[in-house]
Amino acid sequence: MLKSELILKIQSKYPSLSLNDIEKILNLLLKKIFVSLQNNKNIELRGFGTISKKINKEKYVRNPKTNEKIYKKETKKIHFKIGKILHKRINQEIHSTNE
Repeated sequence: MLKSELILKIQSKYPSLSLNDIEKILNLLLKKIFVSLQNNKNIELRGFGTISKKINKEKYVRNPKTNEKIYKKETKKIHFKIGKILHKRINQEIHSTNE
């Protein structure tokens, strides 16, 4: 789902809110998530999941094409751990559609 689709979906559910207000709220939420991750804090959304930052250590890797060793610097990545409620809902949908 695109950000614009999400904004339109929220607006259809809450018509009293303007598209501009919804976009500002969503941007504020995303900015707060970015700042928290930059400050090495985890984001926990109950029932949805936890977003955290992980570090890939610096190491030597091999280029499979040339078999050359390349030094790869330390990188950071985002890790998402699904919450119990979301996990149950997703699996419940799968089981109900298979039956």
